[in-house]
Amino acid sequence: MKAAFILLILSVAAVAQSAPQLATVPVTLDHNRIIIDVYLPLPDGGQKRVRGWVDTGNADVWLNERAAKLMALQPTPDSKETEILGAKVRIFQAPKEIVVGGMKISFANVREARTVAADSIAPGSSAEINLPSTVLRNYDLIMDYVDRELTLAVPGQAKFTGKSAKASVNKPNGMIQVPAKIEGQPYQLTLDIGSSFSMLMGDLFEKLARDHPKWPRNTGAVGPELFWGMQEEATQQALRIPGIEYGPVKLPEVGFDTLPQAFMSFYRQRAGADTSGLIGGNALLNYRVGIDYANATVYFDERGSYIAPGIDVVGLTLRPELDGRYTVIGVPDYEGRPAVPEAKAGDVLVVIDKVPAKGSTMGQIWSLLGGDPGETRVLTLERDGKQFTVNATVRRFLPVSAGNH
Repeated sequence: MKAAFILLILSVAAVAQSAPQLATVPVTLDHNRIIIDVYLPLPDGGQKRVRGWVDTGNADVWLNERAAKLMALQPTPDSKETEILGAKVRIFQAPKEIVVGGMKISFANVREARTVAADSIAPGSSAEINLPSTVLRNYDLIMDYVDRELTLAVPGQAKFTGKSAKASVNKPNGMIQVPAKIEGQPYQLTLDIGSSFSMLMGDLFEKLARDHPKWPRNTGAVGPELFWGMQEEATQQALRIPGIEYGPVKLPEVGFDTLPQAFMSFYRQRAGADTSGLIGGNALLNYRVGIDYANATVYFDERGSYIAPGIDVVGLTLRPELDGRYTVIGVPDYEGRPAVPEAKAGDVLVVIDKVPAKGSTMGQIWSLLGGDPGETRVLTLERDGKQFTVNATVRRFLPVSAGNH
């Protein structure tokens, strides 16, 4: 009997030791957002593969109704239906864990999840669940933008490379702020690898735009500038700053949007009252970014040096709809006139060069609308139930500073 008990203890210990301590998985960089395969545990002991969004700038767990049903999650007793970005949202139990690259990722410290009645957790995305900062803070994280790989590991197991700097980790939710300098002035900017584009609080953005009238700028979000296609993005301002210091590195030619007004107070509550904005994926594409949450340290390993000359796309500001369509909400000016004169707000984008727009992710849409400046994209638009064709020219928005062409 004693021998059998010892064998049981040894077998349990062996299983524990064999459990993966580190997982590296391929990444789909869609609209500069990190999308990976995750596996949901099912009640029958099986697993179901879905797409997951890795987001250090979001403290809440989000999943769609399909993912909740697959894991047999239930609404919380006080759950009430609300509406966000047009979608119906309810509060459900959070999952206990998911699996990434064979490694179990625990949600043990998360009590609830926001469940969306839609095909994905956000319009224009393929993700059915996210990995927020409240979950990621319990692991080591490495995102290699150059090789398109993500590594998650138990603390102390990841191999960090590059230059390091101390960061501030918000203890309640795991969101990270990194010291920065813009024009020699110190700021705190959140490290938000879930955001497609970097953003500044309105007061700082306005000051920099006023003090530096020659810095490239544009009005109306295009390409990766687009956040969610909210109406205010049709008039949203963007600015390209020649260079900033971020932790231990200098980031050249960083494009910034103004953080949407509706999110400013909410973001300060989550990231920290002293935050001046965030650094998103557009500024990190040459780096292998490491986050050692346990030791509040970030690492930046420069793996490339390419600087995009601008945002080269057809000039439309689009809103991804819940049904997979894309609606024009604005037409930015280019050299003093509308970039696509034939289009107007309310039009539906139906086809891009014979490829249907409906059902595409935001990354796919902007890839189809991109190209070299001067190229033509043939668009089919719909207005008042009638379709018509437009030859739209690819333009260069938010170009690099004159000295860096």
